[in-house]
Amino acid sequence: MSWEEWDQLKADAKARGTAHMQLNHLADPVDGGGSSSSYGDLKVSNSDLAQIGKEAHSLYDQLWNKARVAQSTSESAAGDLTKQGFTLGKGLKHVAQRWDDQLTSLLDACAQISNHMHTTQKIHTGDDGYIARAMSSIDALDAGFDDRVGEPGKKNPVYSPPKKKQ
Repeated sequence: MSWEEWDQLKADAKARGTAHMQLNHLADPVDGGGSSSSYGDLKVSNSDLAQIGKEAHSLYDQLWNKARVAQSTSESAAGDLTKQGFTLGKGLKHVAQRWDDQLTSLLDACAQISNHMHTTQKIHTGDDGYIARAMSSIDALDAGFDDRVGEPGKKNPVYSPPKKKQ
């Protein structure tokens, strides 16, 4: 967002008479609230993370098995051509080295993605468990402090029994 856009948004909010602005939110034309169908929280399930990690690992395996096939042959041919006095040998050696460098970089990236997804999945599973435990303990505490026996707003008859008429 440019500075001019920011200034325009502030001016629009001031003209509407609103006391505040809400960013990253589109007002619903009907009730002024947010459109939950267009915007919302980012949701990623463990199965999504696992699938991304699996695909990255699969790509790593395929690159390892198929993209390195010609490496030793290319290096051998480059050496032979250089020994025979062909300048093509240096060029082929340079191409083979660049291929190996790029392949190594790509393999590292695939491994990092796979490992990161696996780690993220473990962390979020642990976070979900922690939140569930914390929430269940809050519910247990809440239930222990709920002294109401009757309807909300009425005094608890256990602590203030009605006065008996004599």
